[in-house]
Amino acid sequence: MHAHERQIPIWFFIGLVLAVYGLLIASSGVYELFRPPPEDQRVALWHLHAPIWWGGFLLAIGLFYTFRFWPREGEALTGRVGSGGSAS
Repeated sequence: MHAHERQIPIWFFIGLVLAVYGLLIASSGVYELFRPPPEDQRVALWHLHAPIWWGGFLLAIGLFYTFRFWPREGEALTGRVGSGGSAS
């Protein structure tokens, strides 16, 4: 590996995907909260507002992974700073 190469952890991208999915699910739940479906078209546990909870959970986990594995200057794929040895 060359010294100028920078690798971005896969967990950073997984965090981004989870955050985007969480935002979409939570926003659809909030929309459904203010514009509820007709009474006869609701699912059995509609009153628990599962999309809001599930979307919020995905958003929180996604943001955690995104900020935890944010690519930083001088940080290798392992998360360690600096080069402790020579790689050939």
